[in-house]
Amino acid sequence: MIRVLIVEDDPMVAEINKRYLEEIAGFTLVGLAHSVNDALPYIDSEQIDLVLLDVYMPGKSGIDLLTHIREQEKSIDVILITAASDVEKVQTALRFGVVDYLIKPFEFERFKAAISSYREQFMLLHNQRHVNQKDIDEMLLSKEAKPAGAPIHSLPKGLTKSTLQIVVSAIEEMGKTPFSTETIAEKTEISRVSIGKYLKFLKEIKVLEETITYGIGRPVSLYIYKEVNRSILNNLL
Repeated sequence: MIRVLIVEDDPMVAEINKRYLEEIAGFTLVGLAHSVNDALPYIDSEQIDLVLLDVYMPGKSGIDLLTHIREQEKSIDVILITAASDVEKVQTALRFGVVDYLIKPFEFERFKAAISSYREQFMLLHNQRHVNQKDIDEMLLSKEAKPAGAPIHSLPKGLTKSTLQIVVSAIEEMGKTPFSTETIAEKTEISRVSIGKYLKFLKEIKVLEETITYGIGRPVSLYIYKEVNRSILNNLL
């Protein structure tokens, strides 16, 4: 498992990044730090492979922590997730070898792309002693993305056609009204955990669009049905 530290001063944003990370296989969260001072004990004493790092924080900045990591020659990779978009900050981050740079606000798909790409590089570099030009090119050069709306021919393991039909029917009844996992669970009388798996799949294939709302407590995911992409399901129902 790839061990990750999230360094973000905003608790809400830190929670969203944590939830996003939990959606992607192959990663485990070592800790959440809300300042550079909070992060230093993790950096100096824990085994960490990747830091998801904000720039603007009270006291020392994320760039200060990045500098510390490089000065101490730590074998730690960094992805910046920040509202800092000025060229100087970007150039500094790139010179210090960040593997990606996400500017807030960003969609889950961009986060997933960054994390998944990092996972591929990590596994390649840790599972073999030598690489060839093809390996390097795959790591450093952009890959062609699959076209949006490409047909899906099979369901992920654990999902069934009959249950998917029930879930999709409930979603279609919602029309353009945003809904939560709980809403569909109540309408279908299927467990919230199971509904969550189906909504995650439908979001990944672009049939649903997810937004994050903030209220009291943890952020809540709301979904909107993208009827225009309904044809993606033709091979599954």
